[in-house]
Amino acid sequence: MKIVVTAGPTREKIDHIRYISNRSSGRMGYALAAAGKKFCPDGETVLISGPVNLPIPDGVRVVPVESAEDMLAAVKAEISNANILIMAAAVADYRPATVFPGKIKKSGDDMVLKLERTPDILFEISQIKKPDQIFVGFAAETEELIGRAIDKMRRKKLDWIAANDIAPADRGFESADNAVTLLGANGERVDFPLMSKGELAEKILARIMSGIKK
Repeated sequence: MKIVVTAGPTREKIDHIRYISNRSSGRMGYALAAAGKKFCPDGETVLISGPVNLPIPDGVRVVPVESAEDMLAAVKAEISNANILIMAAAVADYRPATVFPGKIKKSGDDMVLKLERTPDILFEISQIKKPDQIFVGFAAETEELIGRAIDKMRRKKLDWIAANDIAPADRGFESADNAVTLLGANGERVDFPLMSKGELAEKILARIMSGIKK
């Protein structure tokens, strides 16, 4: 059994010292990687991680990345012999169209950044998905949570998606706790109430693994 998990934010460079990123702490992805190793101690768990400040889970192989392009390349390198892919990373949707060399000097004028789309990792990987592979995504939303999650699951050929309401202050980004609704492509729905991300990760993995064993 090989489980691949992505975690944390990406950083999209503006210049040598500045970047565009987001508030993801990486805790959910790291907890999922730890749970993956717990459920499959004799298998391989690979954690593809954006820049975070978290301890590496025991027995987990970490592939550090920075940008969305880096993460896409890492996922492609690891996915061919993987059984499960869990995309818990908060990948930046946009990046500067031009990366300025060195450091941009402050002036008296305003500055406008032109942004372009980053690669859609799940969509690209879904094009090479094998029939026996299980793909799991996350949908972090502030409104129309379930509808948007189901749409994302269908467009990206996911087997499961964890719909994550990030509007409340007690969960999601930068929090130790989370609550999700796990939706299956087969129509299944499991609501997990607010709990620690470690506990939630184990419940998500348990549900996914029970489906494989069946």
